[in-house]
Amino acid sequence: MSASPVLALRGVSKRFGAVQALTDVDLEIRAGEVVALVGDNGAGKSTLVKTISGVHPIDDGTIEWEGKSVRIQRPHDAQGLGVATVYQDLALCDNLDVVANLFLGSEVRKSTILDEIAMEKRAKELLETLSIRIPSVRIPVASLSGGQRQVVAIARALVGDPKVVILDEPTAALGVEQTAQVLDLVERLRERGHGVILVSHNMADVQAVADRVAVLRLGRNNGVYDVENTSHEEIIAAITGASDNAVTRRRARTSGATDSTVTKEDAK
Repeated sequence: MSASPVLALRGVSKRFGAVQALTDVDLEIRAGEVVALVGDNGAGKSTLVKTISGVHPIDDGTIEWEGKSVRIQRPHDAQGLGVATVYQDLALCDNLDVVANLFLGSEVRKSTILDEIAMEKRAKELLETLSIRIPSVRIPVASLSGGQRQVVAIARALVGDPKVVILDEPTAALGVEQTAQVLDLVERLRERGHGVILVSHNMADVQAVADRVAVLRLGRNNGVYDVENTSHEEIIAAITGASDNAVTRRRARTSGATDSTVTKEDAK
């Protein structure tokens, strides 16, 4: 795993009128790792994803790409850097075949006509590399299962060879076998050296494939955890705020008072 992050957010904040959606959020994504972004509804996950993908420019803070500060004002800026986002709605065209969906908006042309042969060859190579099983690259997307549609959407994001891939709830509404297929693909993305941001509510999925878990709560960071060394209960407590209660706050104040007393005694 690379020591320096490919993508880093430093003190990022975002407001929508009187609503403070994000406040001083930090996040680092390295090549060849999967970072799960988790939090309750309204925690700011979608807003954070959209700031990275250029839908909502940040108000404060900085975004760094490979160690250099960059400005992401629109989706084209993010794509130009090497950020690909697969949203929950997938945005596939059901009436088009797999090849057409993979190259939608980035078609290969020979002179003034589409180079269907080149696109079909590239599509087959990409799907084979990712071990994605599709009956045919020429069947309409409408005839594919939910899991197959999801992996096609992810494959489309990889056509431009991005360095960071954002997956927004990729296993939502999928069955057990389809979910397993998508999680296998997430692991293959890591093996290929992509940095992956996995937005999910499913802790089983998160603990199955993520290296680290970044928790958002009320638009703020509430901990970054190493999956191997953190229990399921600790992460849930950070998500729900269970560790932030009257008892822990009193204990913190008591601890602070004790430290102060010791310091004063030492000073005599």
